[in-house]
Amino acid sequence: MKKLLLIIAFVCVSGLSAFAQRFAYVDSEYILKHIPEYNSAQKQLDALSQQWQKQVDDRLAEVEKLFKAYQADQVMLTPDMRKRREEEIVEKEKAAKEFQRQKFGFEGELYQQRIKLIKPIQERVARAVEAVAESNQLDMILDKNSQVILLYASSRLDKSNEVITRLGYKPGTVAQ
Repeated sequence: MKKLLLIIAFVCVSGLSAFAQRFAYVDSEYILKHIPEYNSAQKQLDALSQQWQKQVDDRLAEVEKLFKAYQADQVMLTPDMRKRREEEIVEKEKAAKEFQRQKFGFEGELYQQRIKLIKPIQERVARAVEAVAESNQLDMILDKNSQVILLYASSRLDKSNEVITRLGYKPGTVAQ
């Protein structure tokens, strides 16, 4: 009987402590839109990406041009000449794909630039979110735009504007 009472008491206390946790959420995309440095960094990354993609496209177009010329001349070429042209085409294609991998691949130059430009901004936002959580005595803040699925969230729990204010920006004024 004593054990049963202890178990019931434990379950009741556990249940009450679960309800005592305080949650809120933020919209990181909304917050980042208010930070001019983020918009500037994103524009730089987009420009780099477009520049490098054009270079990749140009290299692949050159490979395509060489291949079409090879197909047109193939009948008139000696076996040795054919082999050299085929090797040239294969080498150019490999070089184009290697360039693409260096720029856009996992941990490529675009990834490195993104870390260099965006990570300091994300760290500032994380510190501001932490400060908001501490000042509001929140146990957890979820990101509305993350993989966590929020089926419902009351707008009174949205602390995005408070984070923007803590970062020194005005809520509702999207940075250009």
